[in-house]
Amino acid sequence: MPVEISPAAAAAPAAAAAQPQVLPINGHIGAEICGIDLASPLSEAEFGVVHDALVKHEVIVLRGQSITLDQQMAFARRFGALSIHPFSPNMEDKPEVIVLDYSADNPPALTDCWHSDETFRAAPPMGTVLRARVVPQVGGDTLFASMTAAYRGLSERMKQYLHGLEALHDFKPFRTLFGDSPEERRTLRRLEDEYPNPWHPVVRVHPVSGRRILNVNPQFTVRIRGLKEDESRTVLEFLYAQAHVPECQLRVRWQPDTVVMWDNRSVQHYAPHDYYPQRRIMERVTVQGEAPIGVSGAYVPEAGADAIVPPPAPRGKRPVRAFERG
Repeated sequence: MPVEISPAAAAAPAAAAAQPQVLPINGHIGAEICGIDLASPLSEAEFGVVHDALVKHEVIVLRGQSITLDQQMAFARRFGALSIHPFSPNMEDKPEVIVLDYSADNPPALTDCWHSDETFRAAPPMGTVLRARVVPQVGGDTLFASMTAAYRGLSERMKQYLHGLEALHDFKPFRTLFGDSPEERRTLRRLEDEYPNPWHPVVRVHPVSGRRILNVNPQFTVRIRGLKEDESRTVLEFLYAQAHVPECQLRVRWQPDTVVMWDNRSVQHYAPHDYYPQRRIMERVTVQGEAPIGVSGAYVPEAGADAIVPPPAPRGKRPVRAFERG
C-alpha cells in the first residue's frame, strides 16, 4: 500500500523508502511522489498509487526522472490514448509530443493565461504529462489552480445560480496564428469545421472522484448560454478570478528531468514568461478525455465538500487582543 506522509515525516527511517510515498505539497492541490521510476514499466500497484494520487491531489510531481520520450509516452498511455494538438508545435515522427522550446530567438507565447488544456474540443483531454529538459536559471515556474477548491470556495447562493449553466468554448487564442492569405483562411475554416464550438457545463462532475469542478477558463471560454453579453462577461470574469485565490494554487519550480502530470479535468495552469530571454525546453504529451458531464437533477449541496478556508474561532476560544483587555 502507498504511504501518504507529511513533508516533516519525509526523512523517516529508510525502511519506508522501499515503497512509493505521496507527500502533499499544499492543503488543496499538489503532491510529490517518491519511490517511482518512470524509466521502467510501472507495476499495477505502482500505477494505482500514481493514479489515486492524481485524482486526489490533481497535480503530481516526480523528480529525477531521467527518461526517454518513448518512456514518457508509455507512462502517459497507462491513463489512455494520446491526443495530437492541432495547433501546438509537435514532432514530425511523434506527433503526440508537443515541444515547447522558448528562447531569445523564439519568445514564449500563448501560455501566460489561466486555462485548462484544449477545452475547445467536445472531449477535452483527461490529463497532461510535462517533462523539463532545459530550465532557465531564474524564472520559468508553472502555476496550477484547483478548480474543485475554487468551486468549494463559492457561496451556496452562487453555486445555486451556476447550477445547470453552460458555456461556449472556442480555440480563440490560436486564431492569431492565421494570416489573411486565401490558403490560411481555408485552413482556418477547415479547423473550424473540425472543432466546432462546444457547449460545456459551467460546473462539471469529475468522472472518478465525483467532485464538482468550476469549468470555465479565460483562454477558451466565450460566453454563458442564456445571458446577455454584459451579464455573461461579468459572471465569467468573477469565475475566472477564482483561479487567483492562493488557497487554490500550487507553484512548481522546475529542475531538469522533473515530470509533472496534472488532471486537466479539474486543474487550470499558467506558465509565466518571466524567464525570457533564457531558454526553456519542455516536452509534453496529452491523454485523451471524455465530454464533460454536469450536475444532474435539482441543485443539492455537494456532500463532503470542506471549505477552503477555516471558520473563525468562536468567541471565548480565540486569543485575547489588546483592545479586549480593557
